[in-house]
This record gives sequence, structure tokens and C-alpha cells, in this order.
Amino acid sequence: MASSVALVVAIVFTMAQLSAGSSRRLMELYVPPESDRLSYHQGAVLSGDIPVSILWYGKFTPAQKSIVSDFLLSLTSAPNGAATPSVGQWWGTIEQLYLSKAVTAAANGAAAGSTRVLLGEQLTDEDCSHGTSLTLDQIEQLAARVGAKKGGVALVLTDEDVAVEGFCSSRCGRHGSSQDGKSTHIWVGNSVKQCPGHCAWPFAQPQHGPQGAPLVAPNGDVGMDGMAMVLATMVAGTVSNPHGDGYYQGPKGAGLEACTACSGVYGSGAYPGYAGNLLVDPTTGGSYNANGAGGKKYLLPALYDPATASCSTLV
Repeated sequence: MASSVALVVAIVFTMAQLSAGSSRRLMELYVPPESDRLSYHQGAVLSGDIPVSILWYGKFTPAQKSIVSDFLLSLTSAPNGAATPSVGQWWGTIEQLYLSKAVTAAANGAAAGSTRVLLGEQLTDEDCSHGTSLTLDQIEQLAARVGAKKGGVALVLTDEDVAVEGFCSSRCGRHGSSQDGKSTHIWVGNSVKQCPGHCAWPFAQPQHGPQGAPLVAPNGDVGMDGMAMVLATMVAGTVSNPHGDGYYQGPKGAGLEACTACSGVYGSGAYPGYAGNLLVDPTTGGSYNANGAGGKKYLLPALYDPATASCSTLV
């Protein structure tokens, strides 16, 4: 089953009186009753070694490709002594909150092994063999071309000039699985020309809602840094709900997942229009919350904690 980045986060607005008749609007994430919260539906999760193969559809520079590849490498192969907070710590939270519990349950209490993301084959289609306006069916065809291994992920990345069905209007990325259930795929598009305020916020002026000055992208590329954020969301959803019957909240196939249940939250104190308290690189001015391989820095979405019904952030 496929899942898209959620467009709406349920918010409760409360008013608190301050002084001299002034007021301030406080915004808090709505906490649904326990019966409606994100939970495990006894389906499979991805575990063990997860090979990720990439199809670069369109034109990407080597520097742009490195932002994505270094993110994937940072998930489970960070070198000793890596700066913290790190991408690896974020991945460790996914393992702790989702993967280890599901694998242990499936093994009837046996100890769960570690899960690793492995960067596999990378293909390039600079000439856009399917054109520059793609349907979701064509995305799945491109994913099949990558040929993800069993238990692996085929990642299709489209450049800034490629339009995809539903891109910007209802989704920034998407994940799904093959009909035989043996492999999964992810698609993410570069939104810098089409809808940066929607899919690359907070590195671009938001299209709707509270307005604030955009933050500086940590790797100096609004489109690619935005893709990394969406890719992180899709990775979390894919490993914890690969076939639509794992961890989710709401209707099957269209529910909230590990990150989309905390949409727009990147640091502590976040509220609509404010990504939260983040770290700032003193040299570049870029905002981030995770260190990665090759000196890269990333802004990664918060992860929903099913046990506490709260959003877990790195900073």
C-alpha cells in the first residue's frame, strides 16, 4: 500500500492572556484518544540488511547526488566519533520505537537483530526516457527498472523539471510495495521550481499558513535539502509500514505514519509555522538537527512515539 506525506496536522489552538489586554495564541499537537493513536497492526516491517538502489531520473550534479547518498550512508554506518546529534541516532530511534518491537513480536520474544541500510546500485536516466510528466504507474515502472532485491528498496528521484502525478498538490513523496510483496519503492521529487514552500519548507517561504522567514538550507541547496527531509519521512514510513499493515494511524493505506504523524515538527517547541529549536552552523548559517557522513548536515523530521503519543526530536 502507498502512503503520502500528510498535508494536515491536527492542531488545537488555545488562548492565554498575557498583560495589558494583549494575548498570545499557543499551539499544541492534538493528542487523540488511545484507540485512535498510531499503533502496530501486526504486519511486516523491514529488518536485517536493507539494500537501497537508486534511479536518478533527470539531471543531478555530483554534489546533489552526494547529499542523498551521504544521508543513506549515515543511517547505519556512521564512523566512530561522529558528531552528535547524528543521522545514526535518528535511525536508532526508528529501530527502538518500531522495528525492534515488531521483529521481537514476530519472533515470539526472541531477540531482534540490528537493521542496516546498505547503499546499492545507482542508475541514471538523464534523458528522462518516460518524459518529464510522470504518472504514478510510470513511477512504479521506473522503480521496477532499478530491480530492488528481496527485502530492499528501489528509490526513484526526479529532478526539478519533472512533474509527477499529485506532486505539490497532494504529495511530496510516496512509498509503496510490489504486487508480490517482495520489495518496496520510494519516490521523491525535487520541488525547488514547483513548490518549495510546500515540499522544502522551512527552507522556503511557506505556501500557506503562518508566514516566517525561511531558514538557510544546511547543504546550500534548497531543493536537495528538501528532498532529504522528504526522503527521511519516506524511509521511516517504508521500514515501519512497508506493505500498509505495519505501524500506522487512521485508514489503512492512507494513514499517518512514523513521521507524518508529527508533520512540521523538527525540533523541540515546534508549532505551525515554526520548525522548532534547531542547531545553526556558525559558518554557513544553515539550520539542522543531525550530522551525517562527509561533513553533511540534515534537518530530519520528528518521530512519533506510540508509547507516549508524543513527537521525539533530536534537539
